[in-house]
Amino acid sequence: MANYWLFKSEPFKFSWEMLKAKGDAGEEWDGVRNYQARNNMRAMKLGDKGFFYHSNEGLEVVGIAEVCNEIHPDSTTDDERWECVDIKAVADMPKPVSLKDVKANPNLAEMSLVTSMRLSVQPVTEAEWIEVCRMGGLNGKTLMPS
Repeated sequence: MANYWLFKSEPFKFSWEMLKAKGDAGEEWDGVRNYQARNNMRAMKLGDKGFFYHSNEGLEVVGIAEVCNEIHPDSTTDDERWECVDIKAVADMPKPVSLKDVKANPNLAEMSLVTSMRLSVQPVTEAEWIEVCRMGGLNGKTLMPS
């Protein structure tokens, strides 16, 4: 069974375009210093999909990422409590989905993006995944334009 996630990043620090430039090698999702976010990464499996969300600036889901390396030590610290996964870009969101639109959709009222705004790595239910993909012009089951 696939798991779905949401990865938040400030575009001036690390943007969707920067992740796309990394290609299939992807990028370490490092620097997370929140236990709940780290534990979410510990639950990730190779091939899990996630929304790439621009926070602070843009406030929108801009792409689909995939876990390309499971949990491992975060290279940005010697503190062994902090681990991360690697993710790679899979697809652009044809129509970015804004936080405003997510909040306006009653089907997404319980989504972590709405209820746990500050969490940088969040779980997404299958129903939320399909709905946000639909809003962005993708088929959430196949990731093809709808």
